[in-house]
Amino acid sequence: MNEDIRSLATELLGEEDDVFEKNLNDFNVLMMQYQCAMLEVRTKLEVLNAELSVQKARNPFESINSRLKTPRSIIDKLKRYGVEVSLESIEKNLHDVAGVRVICSFIDDIYMLADKLCSQDDVKVLARKDYIKNPKPNGYRSLHLIIEVPIFLLDEKKYMQVEVQFRTIAMNFWASLEHKLKYKKNVKNAESVVRQLKECADAITAVDRKMQRVREETEIE
Repeated sequence: MNEDIRSLATELLGEEDDVFEKNLNDFNVLMMQYQCAMLEVRTKLEVLNAELSVQKARNPFESINSRLKTPRSIIDKLKRYGVEVSLESIEKNLHDVAGVRVICSFIDDIYMLADKLCSQDDVKVLARKDYIKNPKPNGYRSLHLIIEVPIFLLDEKKYMQVEVQFRTIAMNFWASLEHKLKYKKNVKNAESVVRQLKECADAITAVDRKMQRVREETEIE
C-alpha cells in the first residue's frame, strides 16, 4: 500500500484496522471526486480550444496538464495552515487539491480563455489572482483561478473546487526553473541568484509582450 496514503489515513483517524479501512475508502472516494472535477475542467477547456481553433485558425493554448496533490502534501499543508487534519478539513480549507495548468502562446489568450471558462453557467468563480498584472516580488507571473464545477455521481450532484493556472510558454519555463532552483540547499550567493531570477522574469515578460505585438502586427487571429 502507498505509504503516503497509509500515513494520511492513520493521521486522520488512527491506526485501528476498522477505522483505517473506512477512512482509506472515504479518502479514495474524495480523491475520485477531485479527479472527476479535474476532468470536467479539462474537458471544458479542450472544447473551448477546439472551437476557437476553428474560429481563429489557431489554438489558443499549447498544452494542458492536471494533477492531484499527494497525500503527504495534503497533510503538510493542513498542518501549515494550523487546521484540523481530517477529510472534512481537506474540502473546507484546501482549494488546490485538484489543479489544472494551461500553457498559452500569448498573454491575451490567457485572459480570453479564463473569461470564457468563468462565464459558463455551471462554473462558480471563488477567487481570481492575477500575478501577470501584479507579479510576485520574485518575478512569478501566472493567472490563478479557484473555481467550483459540478460532478454528477450515481446518486448526487456535487460541486468540487479546482485551481486553474494560466501561463504563457515563457512564464512556465521560468516558473519550472525557479521551482527547481528554490529547493537546492546550500546555495552560494543566494541574494545574487534571487536578483538574477527576477531579471530573467522581467526579460521573459518583455519577450511575451513583444511576441504579442508581433502577432498583432501580422494579424494572426
